[in-house]
Amino acid sequence: MSGPVHRQWGRSTRKSTRGADESPWIRRLLIGIALLFCGVFLLLPLANVFAQAFSDGLAAFGGAIISPDTVAAIRLTLLVAAITVPLNLVFGVAAAWAIARFDFRGKALLITLIDLPFSISPVVAGLIYVLLFGLQGYFGEWLDAHDIQIIFAVPGIVLATLFVTLPFVARELIPLMQAQGSEPEQAALTLGASGWQTFWHVTLPSVKWALLYGVILCNSRAMGEYGAVSVVSGHITGRTDTLPLRIDKLYNDLQGSSQGSAAFAVATLLTLLALLTLLLKTFLEWRQQREHDRAQTVNSDQNQDSSPDA
Repeated sequence: MSGPVHRQWGRSTRKSTRGADESPWIRRLLIGIALLFCGVFLLLPLANVFAQAFSDGLAAFGGAIISPDTVAAIRLTLLVAAITVPLNLVFGVAAAWAIARFDFRGKALLITLIDLPFSISPVVAGLIYVLLFGLQGYFGEWLDAHDIQIIFAVPGIVLATLFVTLPFVARELIPLMQAQGSEPEQAALTLGASGWQTFWHVTLPSVKWALLYGVILCNSRAMGEYGAVSVVSGHITGRTDTLPLRIDKLYNDLQGSSQGSAAFAVATLLTLLALLTLLLKTFLEWRQQREHDRAQTVNSDQNQDSSPDA
């Protein structure tokens, strides 16, 4: 029965392939719809941001960027990213290594907790920290008695950003490390390498592109987070405003076209960050694919050299 089935499958495959070749207009229509969608919902809004930013001239654009409040927002955004990204990097590597290399009680719970920020609204996450560390929260009285301020200060912004960026590095590493297995590390340990040497010379090189990719996504989210940070920051101009909060404040406090163009001028900074993230993502994917193709070529050449015919 396998012969007729295979012949029928072959005829249907040839028919579908021939049908696709005989209908290029379908392919062009689908490509056109995709390009139209991207143009209307992606490129057009981005172009409008830059057009509005320069609507009052280059001097107004530069004035909005170098405004003391905007500079303070940029400084705070970079500070929060500089704190949260390394912490997420360390946690992501440790969590991925534990999940991919060991079996332990609570492993499924750990994976669920890592994915938790994806399923909780950032606003709710910020509210959780307010209920914990706010003046009326569970630890509010103790913190106030010891003159420690978390909510409406930089520590609260860092905690909220850590929560929303927690999964990015770990989620990039876990599937890759599970697919690679632990055989190379076990071989290194058998040959006398220490655990630290195994990590630096075996584990880290094998996951470096996924690690960099996760760090880039984490950094982009840390700089662009609005919901959770908005709840815990207090919107104190010049002190607890990050770039997204500064843009929102400029846009909502419109006092003529200059304020509107200022909001869009500051928004161009986040837009450029998004474009830079996209370029880095594309570059990393290209380098990863290039190394993969090179490794396949080397393995193919080795197999040919070791074949009996060779």
